Amino acid sequence: MVSREIDRGVVAPSTRKVAEFIEHTLLKPEATYDEVMTLCEEALAHGFVGVCVNGANVRVVSNRLAGSGVKTVAVVGFPLGAMSARAKAYETKEAVRDGADEVDVVINVGALKDRRASVVLEDLRGVVEAASSRPVKVILETAKLTDEEKVIGCCLAAAAGAAFVKTCTGFGGGKATPDDIALMRRTVGDSLGVKASGGVRTLDDLLALLQAGATRVGTSASVAMVTAGRPREVEDATTTDATATDATGVSCATVAVGPRSAAVVSASAATSPEHLRVSERTCGGDSA
Repeated sequence: MVSREIDRGVVAPSTRKVAEFIEHTLLKPEATYDEVMTLCEEALAHGFVGVCVNGANVRVVSNRLAGSGVKTVAVVGFPLGAMSARAKAYETKEAVRDGADEVDVVINVGALKDRRASVVLEDLRGVVEAASSRPVKVILETAKLTDEEKVIGCCLAAAAGAAFVKTCTGFGGGKATPDDIALMRRTVGDSLGVKASGGVRTLDDLLALLQAGATRVGTSASVAMVTAGRPREVEDATTTDATATDATGVSCATVAVGPRSAAVVSASAATSPEHLRVSERTCGGDSA
């Protein structure tokens, strides 16, 4: 049986084909049946780890990929994340019933920015429970968040039982950046996977994100990346030490907000979520 760490993408062999990091993605609302089937054929031909689609396409994708080892990934609460927790849980159950192997859910961005931790946790826990042990990835929509909010979002995703944190929907502006991936990786350590998505268009983009700590990448430019005529394997240099921290000691407890200070996020959010406490502390030394 695949270990929890491998399943989350945290532990990787020293050399892996680029394709094994990629979720081949088609989320545009006008996607046709033929385009979805082409997506599946490309994933099978190139050995992508998964195919990521909207809920309406989960059943046909799951049927086509059955027995292949390529995962069917369904998005939930997409792309706004602003529906009710019950609606997200129901959508998750439907996706699982249709054959989803993994679920990518958009966090309640407004509640996160309001620091309504209990609302965010209820929302995410409902999806995790409805997923029935299938891995859940929490989309933070990083372009709309401060660094402190990104860290809080990561911590709440972990508290809710998610398997991954993820950058963007690709529909809300911004894109996945190495800086955001590095912050998310430092925050979750080796406990969760980190998925980069949104604006990943070139092989150079993908390799930079893997170097920063990503363990999955969602993109619609997958085929171009693996047929670019360049080396298609990721060497040791692109594997990040998941337990590394910077000089400010960023983890699920802290995030740097200045050269000499950090915001400390209460680790008790899982047991006392009503008010997520954030305070300032001074970091030693003059360097960031």
